[in-house]
Amino acid sequence: MALTLYGYTGSGSAAAEAGLLLAGLAFRSVQAASWDEKSALAELRGVNPLAQIPTLVWDDGTVMTESAAILIELGLRYPDSGLLPTEPAERGRVIRGLVYIAANCYAMIGIIDYPERVLAEPSEGENKRVIQRSRARLHELWDQFADQFPATPFLGGAAPNALDVLAAVVSKWSGTRKHLAASRPAFSQVLARIEQHAVLAPVFARHWPPAA
Repeated sequence: MALTLYGYTGSGSAAAEAGLLLAGLAFRSVQAASWDEKSALAELRGVNPLAQIPTLVWDDGTVMTESAAILIELGLRYPDSGLLPTEPAERGRVIRGLVYIAANCYAMIGIIDYPERVLAEPSEGENKRVIQRSRARLHELWDQFADQFPATPFLGGAAPNALDVLAAVVSKWSGTRKHLAASRPAFSQVLARIEQHAVLAPVFARHWPPAA
């Protein structure tokens, strides 16, 4: 049975897709998302009742979710992919960075997109305040990430790895790229470099087509 990746254009599934390509793996791509009833949502719910994306189904039927977890598992299963460093200290740094993005940046985006999830009785004014503060906090978190994870020329060193992939994808949302271009221009250039990498460029162009 072939690997199957459930995802959606412009979503976090771009990170899992990029990881699969860096690992050199063939997979079936299925467009599915909870916000699109016309997508393959029923099929997605059949393997993941929470209808989260990305959802990766391995060739043995094992189901995995969470972008960071998928990237880590790909790196462990396919060490030649370069997704995870082989040297323990550097591998620990990359895993730390992946969890940082998932636990801090990704989580903050969830509040920005769905403020009603953290408000008991949301009003339009309260929603706006939560979104504004959460976006500001998200940008602060990315500034701290940029300061703690230097790149030469990628976060993974000479070539992009799992941390590069997740950073480039999650930073696409909530005005982060525009903020970083002003606050951390060198790091902003790293993100652009990741997107332009020969293997990754088609993924980013497909999920975020260049403006005409």
